[in-house]
Amino acid sequence: MATDTLKSKPGAQGGATGGLRRLLLDNGALTALIVLVIAMSALSGDFLTADNLLNVGVQAAVTAILAFGVTFVIVSAGIDLSVGSVAALSATVLAWSATEAGVPVVLAVLLAVATGIVCGLVNGFLVSYGKLPSFIATLAMLSVARGLSLVISQGSPIAFPDSVSHLGDTLGGWLPVPVLVMIVMGLLTAFVLGRTYIGRSMYAIGGNEEAARLSGLRVKRQKLAIYAFSGLFAAVAGIVLASRLASAQPQAAQGYELDAIAAVVIGGASLAGGTGKASGTLIGALILAVLRNGLNLLSVSAFWQQVVIGVVIALAVLFDTLRRKAGATTPAAGASGSGNRGKQALTYVIAAAVAVAVVGATSLLHNGSSAAKTQKVGLSLSTLNNPFFVQIRAGAEEEARKLGVDLTVTDAQNDASQQANQLQNFTSGSLSSVIVNPVDSDAAGPAVRGANKADIPVIAVDRGVNAADTAALVASDNVEGGELGAKALAEKLGGKGTIVVLQGQAGTSASRERGAGFAAGLKEYPGIEVVAKQPADFDRTKGLDVMTNLLQAHPDIDGVFAENDEMALGAIKALGSKAGKSVQVVGFDGTPDGLKAVEAGTLYASVAQQPKELGRIAVRNALRAAEGEKVEKMVKVPVKVVTGENVAGFEG
Repeated sequence: MATDTLKSKPGAQGGATGGLRRLLLDNGALTALIVLVIAMSALSGDFLTADNLLNVGVQAAVTAILAFGVTFVIVSAGIDLSVGSVAALSATVLAWSATEAGVPVVLAVLLAVATGIVCGLVNGFLVSYGKLPSFIATLAMLSVARGLSLVISQGSPIAFPDSVSHLGDTLGGWLPVPVLVMIVMGLLTAFVLGRTYIGRSMYAIGGNEEAARLSGLRVKRQKLAIYAFSGLFAAVAGIVLASRLASAQPQAAQGYELDAIAAVVIGGASLAGGTGKASGTLIGALILAVLRNGLNLLSVSAFWQQVVIGVVIALAVLFDTLRRKAGATTPAAGASGSGNRGKQALTYVIAAAVAVAVVGATSLLHNGSSAAKTQKVGLSLSTLNNPFFVQIRAGAEEEARKLGVDLTVTDAQNDASQQANQLQNFTSGSLSSVIVNPVDSDAAGPAVRGANKADIPVIAVDRGVNAADTAALVASDNVEGGELGAKALAEKLGGKGTIVVLQGQAGTSASRERGAGFAAGLKEYPGIEVVAKQPADFDRTKGLDVMTNLLQAHPDIDGVFAENDEMALGAIKALGSKAGKSVQVVGFDGTPDGLKAVEAGTLYASVAQQPKELGRIAVRNALRAAEGEKVEKMVKVPVKVVTGENVAGFEG
């Protein structure tokens, strides 16, 4: 059941209709899922296809596996915020052990699983014996695990062993392995909760910890096991996620802990503890996956998608709360007599029948309708939290309107897994071609290969895609841009001086390439000394904070190179009156705010990539490829160093 089955009050409406109504009201999350499926089927003719429904399953898998582990913790009245970071750390340990350390793959897998369990045990120890609130203990582990993942990988993705990468493939060419793993972990969760001593202990501890202790339960030891289970499930989720991406990403699964908690709560569990079921958690994860998949297919704005998902989560939980207050008594946790099991089975049978009937009807409606043929193109951007990529979107949308192309834009939020989901959604939709700006070149490969199999041409923009076919790459050269930035800064300083470097987000190809180009360019200027390098994650606020800290240790620096304009603008704010006078700052991207700073004299130069032009050219090539025309494999958009001397005539 999606939630604990509730007994109807006397006098409830009788008959088949009343029984169906009562069953659906008694299972709020299941009702919400059915409504969503029906709505998406009615609104999009691409939703109800076998490929797309399998996509939904794959996209729900990692969240569901994480959420199964979190279910144990929430049932026992705890919380685990570390599962996303533990998943990334476990995958990184596996990839590093198998590829860098030469450990046999089987042993590397065991090390990854052990890593997750150890992290869980540490959480459990801090909560049980250290008396820390679970929120604080797991928040600390979130930071520690993420940091260790970055330390082990040195901020760069690590290729996953081929033998393990098959976990991200399909069986028989159609059944995704991640879905099978999700089902197995779900059954294991249901068994532990409903059929084992520790499962019953979880409900007892969540219901009343003191009463559980007085009744003889060894609460501290039970909590150790509960958090170890959560760590184990996080490790499995990390391995599945990395298998899908064919690489271990040190920044993978960021924010997934919130999705996992949301799935558990949507599924009917209480954050106060004592209630929760594996089936409810699975339904919660499916609701989130259906929402994201459907909104992609409906071309809903990337910004509005976050709003819609938040509202639906709130409504689903509110519905469940109102349902509980409206009537009915909840059976004791863990009780599951034959009557309850029969009612549960009837609930799912009726729900399935209703869903199939309505969805089938909407499918016939879509098949019977026809519309004028319009070229549809999908654009997946690595992030829209950066003016450079916002400019790419603006140029692409401009060109799409001009050419009469229906353009759908999605925001991966620098999450390679989320981008893989978006590309899968594009592939299962009726798109003519796809444009991708990869979060990571390796991680985008498997999803782009899926588009290759579906004969959908793919255009890469700004960054290439590895191990997959792209019709064209529209890009400027980040390495060349880094070299030009080094030359501009060094010559402005007269070939000597001390500088600091503000690096982008660890693990991203843009940061690696720009940094490598800058380092190569500086080799021609031995008089320039780099006294510090620190990441500021392409973010203006972090650029301000990091630069402020660096100035405490290096107050007499002569220059700053920032791997994007946002960080450069933060550094300028920290430098105050020194910017553009005693300290020269060079940025990268040529964003509108960056060019204004160049014009004002506080930013000496920006290595401009003309992002709008990148977007325009990408859409033109996507349309040509969709129409079967020949396109150049490599389309170079030149970078240009913009200074106060030429900023007036520059158009990005």
